[in-house]
Amino acid sequence: MDLENIFTYHAPDKKDLEDYRAIREAAKVFAATILEHSPKCDDQAVAIRKVREAVMSANASIALKGSV
Repeated sequence: MDLENIFTYHAPDKKDLEDYRAIREAAKVFAATILEHSPKCDDQAVAIRKVREAVMSANASIALKGSV
């Protein structure tokens, strides 16, 4: 495991920014669907948190160029 690469800032290029935006927008639609179609409760909050975690992991895969 390349810790130097994992814990180094990776400035996004134009394509990265487009990919980040596309993932955020899709996640926002999914999160809104969860809020609209499920009752407000702890499980709903967990579902939203996991969507957020998925976005963060996807962003990391972009930043690290799939190297982890």
